[in-house]
Order: sequence, then C-alpha cells, then structure tokens
Amino acid sequence: MEQTHTSHNGTATTTPGAQRRVLVVEDDATIVDAIAARLRAEGFLVQTAGDGPAAVDTAEAWQPDLLILDIMLPGFDGLEVCRRVQAQRPVPVLMLTARDDETDMLVGLGVGADDYMTKPFSMRELAARVHVLLRRVERAALAASTPRSGILRLGELEIDHAQRRVRVKSEDVHLTPTEFDLLVCLANTPRAVLSREQLLAEVWDWADASGTRTVDSHIKALRRKIGAERIRTVHGVGYALETPTP
Repeated sequence: MEQTHTSHNGTATTTPGAQRRVLVVEDDATIVDAIAARLRAEGFLVQTAGDGPAAVDTAEAWQPDLLILDIMLPGFDGLEVCRRVQAQRPVPVLMLTARDDETDMLVGLGVGADDYMTKPFSMRELAARVHVLLRRVERAALAASTPRSGILRLGELEIDHAQRRVRVKSEDVHLTPTEFDLLVCLANTPRAVLSREQLLAEVWDWADASGTRTVDSHIKALRRKIGAERIRTVHGVGYALETPTP
C-alpha cells in the first residue's frame, strides 16, 4: 500500500517500497503525455494538471512526492505554483523552462525549485533526475532521523546538520535540499577546490559531466543566499568554500 507522510523537518517522504507520486504540470498535451507515459513506465503514479490553479488544487488534494512544473502556464505561472505549493507542504520540484534563460532558472531556484531542465530535453534524462531528486529527499529524511552531532561553524556561517538549517550572522537562511547538500559538500573540505564533476557526483549522483551548468546555477543561487564572497570560483576547475583563516 502506498504511504506518504511528512517528516519532522517538513519534507515529504515516502515509505520504502511504496509507489511514489509525481504531479506533472504542463499545458502542452504532447509533452505532458510523453512525460506521464515515461514516468508510469518507470513505476511512478502520475497525475497531470494543465494550468496554475489546477496544479495547486491537485497538489493539495493528492499530496505528490515530487512536482514536474513548467514555468509558462495559463492562470498563473509555474513560479507562483511553486510558491503556493511550498507554502502548503515542502515538496521537491523539477522546473521546466522553454527558454535557456539564466534569470528564469535563478528565480525558479529562489522560490523553492530543486532542479530545472531546459526544453527540449530527453525523457531518459528527465526520469534520471526524478530518481535522483527522490533519492536525495530520502537521504535527507534518513539524515534527519540519525543526525550528525554538533553544529559546524565557519566564521559567521553555521551549518546545523541535525536540523538541516543554515545561519549567516545568526540569521536563518532558507536553502532547498539541493542547496543544503551542495553547501555541506563544500564545507566538508573548506578552502579546497572541488571540480564541477566532483560536485555532480557527490550531490547529484551523476557519473558524467553533462550537467555542469546545473552546478553553476545552483552555486549562483547559493551565493545569493549566503553571500557571494563565501564561495570562490577557480576558473576552469570548480568552486571552494571560503572560510576565515584559523
């Protein structure tokens, strides 16, 4: 029997072995049918919605484990859908955008999306990203139930692994699950440069370098939240978390 519940940190999780629910929000019938067919073939339960209001209503009534959300929608756009759904109940969101526009991507990440894909995309890659997002949520729930002790303090930056909270200058900073995992990965070796490929493997579980731009976009979103000066770019190599000199 399918069982979905909400963990103590508010993130939707699913009982192991249960069929996971994916809500696909897209107004293009051809695209939504193709996505739904692929995900059903992967073993997911799928529902669809074709506009903003229907998406919010379906998310509230059906309690999906993950949303695939187009930005351009009738009614109100995908960004507003993301805001309203996240206000109801935190859920991982994979945003779809028709434009290769970095502003759209950053705004989407800023309102709570965890990942994005630019159209056209391969159904194989979309399914892979859905699996990765759900695995990350499950890992986060497991980590929350068996927390690491203590709080990591790097100058004015604090990372609370148990509560998956981040503070800068004692002020809470809201990070998506992906941004939190990315920050923790960098913080595990302060000042050491990690390549985009290393970050993809550690945070996204991707074995190839096809998604390095995904890393760049999430780094930009993370910089906006914790301060641009805290993450150093090493051109042609990767990124490092800057910390005060001991």
